Amino acid sequence: MRFLFASDSFKGSLSSEAVGKIMTEAAREIFPDCVCKNIITADGGEGTIQAIKAAKGGEYVNVKVKDPFFRDITAKYLVCDDCAVISVAEAIGLTLLKNDERDPLKASSYGAGQLIADAIDRGYKKICIALGGSATCDGGIGALTALGVEFFAENGDVCKGVGEELIKIRNVSLKNCHDFNDIKFTLLCDVNNTLLGVSGACFTFAPQKGADRKTVQQLEDGMQNFAKVVQRRFNCVTDFEGGGAAGGLGFALKVFLKAEIESGINYILRLNNFDDEVLNADCVFSGEGKIDGQTGGGKVVSGIAKHCKKFNKPLICIVGCVGDDAEPLYDTGVTAIFSIINKPMDLSQSIENATELYSAAAKNIFRVLKTNMFVR
Repeated sequence: MRFLFASDSFKGSLSSEAVGKIMTEAAREIFPDCVCKNIITADGGEGTIQAIKAAKGGEYVNVKVKDPFFRDITAKYLVCDDCAVISVAEAIGLTLLKNDERDPLKASSYGAGQLIADAIDRGYKKICIALGGSATCDGGIGALTALGVEFFAENGDVCKGVGEELIKIRNVSLKNCHDFNDIKFTLLCDVNNTLLGVSGACFTFAPQKGADRKTVQQLEDGMQNFAKVVQRRFNCVTDFEGGGAAGGLGFALKVFLKAEIESGINYILRLNNFDDEVLNADCVFSGEGKIDGQTGGGKVVSGIAKHCKKFNKPLICIVGCVGDDAEPLYDTGVTAIFSIINKPMDLSQSIENATELYSAAAKNIFRVLKTNMFVR
């Protein structure tokens, strides 16, 4: 038997690499003669620079930046060949905050802009930016501020770049910003949401970042204002897929840096010649911490499923939990979905025992496979 493993990380517990190791051990216990291949996988969110490093090599660069609340931290980005690969989550990630700290009105993407500025200052002409996992919903004004863009309120005050200031913005100045003209920017997105509206950055993602219903509407009103100011200033389109990524950072970087938007999972799979790997496998495994209706919008599983469906290969997903609206994934190329949860437990318990839970689930699935119910 030939098994291919390509799972996303389980946030807060298991990396993609760790999942692959657990799967390999479980597979070889049940199928001693099997051939296993693990591809470290990500979609533009957590683990993306690690996945790219596994595929292409490179070295990390450490930079002192600000976290979402302007506290000093050290973040890293990857340099491989002539390209700088930045994950905004390294500087402004949700995982950098405690649950009771989450506040998208006060959080800023400034640190992400500092990482970009450092790569520019070092002379890189190709900069790839993974947008997943941010704690912010500031429309990218924090990151742009770090790059020298100035946003003015009606009274002439310069905004520092946080979510609650979006509603105040009346004008934009590029007088002191970096020169982006000869740099190619690529944005790796794990979502296809637009900037505004019910499926936009605020309504879809702000609740995960600490916003209650009133705050979501406050941020949406601010984002609507920001979009109007930018559209008036640059005569640009404001409604495009990926604009809502990282709390609107996708919108800001595409408009101001003329960046191209690409699916993060497609980028990673292309680096790994994934079609060839799927063709050589008898069964493919993927998964993520929570699989739900958002999974089909650019997450790891959705990208894997398309390739498996293309070559009629079974895809089994092992996940932390199954959320709402996961059922449509069966039409996209997913064969079966299994949760690692084996009894009632809260999230902290599942995270603490993730390795043991995942291993037990994997072994049970391989036992089923050995009966030839799925793999012939």
